[in-house]
Amino acid sequence: MQYGNFNALADINISVRQGGIYGLIGENGAGKTTLLRIITGLSVPTSGELVLFGKTSKRDLEAARRQIGSIIEAPSLYPEYTAETNLEIQRILLGNIDKTNIKHTLRIVGLWESRAKKVKTFSMGMKQRLGIALGLMGNPQMLVLDEPANGLDPKGLSDLRILLQTLNKEYNLTMLISSHLLNELHQIATDFIIIKNGKIVEMLSSSELTKKCQRYILIQLDDVAAGCAVLDREFCGHVGGYKVLENGNVQLSGHNDDISTVAGALQKNGILVTHISLCEQSLEDYYFAATGESKHE
Repeated sequence: MQYGNFNALADINISVRQGGIYGLIGENGAGKTTLLRIITGLSVPTSGELVLFGKTSKRDLEAARRQIGSIIEAPSLYPEYTAETNLEIQRILLGNIDKTNIKHTLRIVGLWESRAKKVKTFSMGMKQRLGIALGLMGNPQMLVLDEPANGLDPKGLSDLRILLQTLNKEYNLTMLISSHLLNELHQIATDFIIIKNGKIVEMLSSSELTKKCQRYILIQLDDVAAGCAVLDREFCGHVGGYKVLENGNVQLSGHNDDISTVAGALQKNGILVTHISLCEQSLEDYYFAATGESKHE
């Protein structure tokens, strides 16, 4: 997919299994939204062949996309109409003649009691849930969400997380979700897709991520220089190493089962240890390591 001389996507091949929650991760301009727009038919690729649910022809792709519900960039809502009327419009657009779907869907997303309220009175979290309701009206097999957590407060984030987990577990709904809130995504995704400069850097499951995420001992010392000298002498000649973080804490790798030994060696050498704990890389940490980007640029 090209915009002028800029190649937004190249040789993208994503295989998803039914019932998985796939987190799409990448910086601004990496190609996330472009990919989601192509999948949902909002953009047409400038070259290459699009294969969706095994379909390639224009007619077959249109039919395949009817199995996908989506929110790309922002929910398409009518603020002057009620939540119920918004779903009625969506029902008509989809050619879905079953009106009971409206009540069922509003109950699923927790908006049945607010069905008669105008959307302009809704909070950001309620609007996001109504947007998801629009995506569910066609009884899709897959839900595609572009930054659904943007602008949500902690309560809205919690409500959204619970809703997505419920949809996944109770309806076996496959999801592809892009998000900048990586630690929030880490709580619900079963798989992760890392994209950079229009190309897939890595695809891995949540269990694979757990195995790959580096574990380390985090240490807070009263004398960092003296403490590092002890760590270097006592531990780093065998395996692993240490680094001093920006906040002055020390990260020691390769000695995950030696917390008491490490603390004892420091104290024996007169170093006051004010905090020591076993930690693990977050999804955000792993992303920066996988893409070679700096966390603080």
